Amino acid sequence: MRSFSLRQVKLRSGEEYRDEVELELEPFELGGERYLPVPDKVPAQLVIQKASTGTVFELGFTTRLHGPCYRCLGDAVLEVPIAAREYQATNPPDGSDELRTPYLVDDKLDLSAWARDAVALALPDKILCRSDCAGLCPMCGKNLNDEPHEHEDEPTSSRWSALEALRGKL
Repeated sequence: MRSFSLRQVKLRSGEEYRDEVELELEPFELGGERYLPVPDKVPAQLVIQKASTGTVFELGFTTRLHGPCYRCLGDAVLEVPIAAREYQATNPPDGSDELRTPYLVDDKLDLSAWARDAVALALPDKILCRSDCAGLCPMCGKNLNDEPHEHEDEPTSSRWSALEALRGKL
């Protein structure tokens, strides 16, 4: 776990602290598939700004994830730029947790958990090898990107003949 101690930063309202930190990213499990960040250690820009009502934290970095394509199971590489922002209120109203960041505990900012969550939120619904990936053939399982083809209609079972006749009438 990579954390940053806020005790080393003494800021007054309106001041800002900037630092470059190194983050170690863990592999992701998404949809039952494993995606590896390459490289697993990335430089990140950490910015801490003190406001009159609290503190604003910003984290920025770019990572590349390698893993299987959602459609064809081929190799997919996805570049993910991250620009995350969190806010910690000095005195939240009514003890509300809405204005508190979950990554700050006892003056230590958990950069590893924050980076992991920021990458997870930035991922698309489907990780593809390319935007026009054709996927796998549902009949034979061949990669349609390499071998585009079609299958002739399979003969239907006699059990469905009554429905075929009904479809012909409509």
